[in-house]
Amino acid sequence: MNRRSLRITGMTCEHCARSVEAALNAVPGVRAHVDFASATARVEVDQGVSPEALVRAVAESGYRARLLEERPRSESMAGGPATRIAIVGGGSAAFAAALEAASRGAQVTLVEAAPVLGGTCVNVGCVPSKILIRLAEIAHLQARHPFEGLAHCVPAVDRAAQLRQQQARVAELRHVKYEALLEGRETIRLLRGRARFATPHRLLVRHADGTETEVRAEGVLIATGARPAVPEIPGLADTPFWTSTEALAAETVPEHLVILGGSVVAVELGQAFRRLGAAVTILARSRLLSREDPALGAGLRAAFEAEGIRVLCDTVPTAVRHGVGGFVLETRHGVIEGDRLLVATGRTPNTAGLGLERIGVETDVQGAILVDDHLRTSVSHIYAAGDCTELPQYVYVAAAAGTRAAVNLTGGDARLDLSVLPTVTFTDPAVASVGLTETQARQRGLEAEARILDLGQVPRALANFDTRGFIKLVADARHGRLLGAQVLAAGAGEVIQSAALAIGAGMTVDELAGRLFPYLTLVEGLKLCAQTFRKDVGQLSCCAG
Repeated sequence: MNRRSLRITGMTCEHCARSVEAALNAVPGVRAHVDFASATARVEVDQGVSPEALVRAVAESGYRARLLEERPRSESMAGGPATRIAIVGGGSAAFAAALEAASRGAQVTLVEAAPVLGGTCVNVGCVPSKILIRLAEIAHLQARHPFEGLAHCVPAVDRAAQLRQQQARVAELRHVKYEALLEGRETIRLLRGRARFATPHRLLVRHADGTETEVRAEGVLIATGARPAVPEIPGLADTPFWTSTEALAAETVPEHLVILGGSVVAVELGQAFRRLGAAVTILARSRLLSREDPALGAGLRAAFEAEGIRVLCDTVPTAVRHGVGGFVLETRHGVIEGDRLLVATGRTPNTAGLGLERIGVETDVQGAILVDDHLRTSVSHIYAAGDCTELPQYVYVAAAAGTRAAVNLTGGDARLDLSVLPTVTFTDPAVASVGLTETQARQRGLEAEARILDLGQVPRALANFDTRGFIKLVADARHGRLLGAQVLAAGAGEVIQSAALAIGAGMTVDELAGRLFPYLTLVEGLKLCAQTFRKDVGQLSCCAG
């Protein structure tokens, strides 16, 4: 008889744990117990049962499993917390980890290859994109607001001036939230250069002048982030296409922007440039926001088409070329031409060149580092966090992972719990989700029921003269426990955290329906949607309790 341990990901409740347990115990020669709190399966197996069979059984039940192997801690890490820590990267995960580790008494060496600190979010991601989205929203409202008696006007757009203001705010936040935090901190040393592993405890950092510095560490955190992915389409690599980085730094608005991709970056930037005056065509490999509830993508597509954005689903160019007239894309819909092309087809982990294969750090086929819920890699003293891992690519996940990794590196025990993860796509209407969709719940063996509340039933939306979208709640049909929420609405991002708190607290739809919500707020729609499980809200008075 052999004993095995598996790390299980994707579980959101005790029922999930029992489903995984049942799947494992269905394998001949296996006796398993799954603990939801630690996301771990302890398994006794007869001779001849392979680890692959265990992983496959979990996958067939709708979850993911990774074999955990006990590895002796080597060199100076044997049995104790790290006091000398190296962190490779300079973004959100890296800084959160550096500050936490330093506060816990560690000496930290932060190694950053980029010319500026802060990583993707503050420099070329969240911050500049939300500034662009907000100014585009204001331009749109000037031209197309819904109120009578207030004249519409077509705003004059000076993108160069907007860009100066945008980049000034980026520089300000980068200084306040990153650069200034290192000033006067003797326990955090910053090294500029590109790191690679010489041994599991020794890094070589190559500087811009070609010299190298050796860094020895008892513990290491890899937080190198990710970069835009470029699909292999004939001719594309030979053209001057944009990624999100170039799009956000553009000093002019395109006449016709063609976008490859249908996920978050594609839809956010596509709508923003449309509202600043560009014609926009989106080519999505499958559909808009394909990882979300299909109703969200369908509703967003309708809103986009109402604004004049052309959306072509199930479309990938067969060839791309660029000439004097701009870009030419060959598709099943015919030739599509535009003066700018934005490639927004996902991101690739920045792990090449680190020498991970040399020291035994495992990655997936895309190069993302595999970690457990304590952020440990397959090498006991090396941790990883942020977009270079298989974790969801959100800055708040990266920062939380970095903090927890630092706690664990310095002798603590902190788990990253992603069972209730709220997400927001900053379009208009915005898209927000948390927990399980109706389909996911049923795939996991739950008896689920759902209710959809059209925003025309929400008083705040009526007062705003903007009833685009809906609120959807998913609940366990047997007990009424809230399992998930999906929202398509202007301001959906301000609603979803209340749903996340309700799911995290294990609330039922009846408990949510009975809570007090301020009248004429959009979040009141959660209460109204919860009430639809038992009542016809169309027959209730305003703010009916």
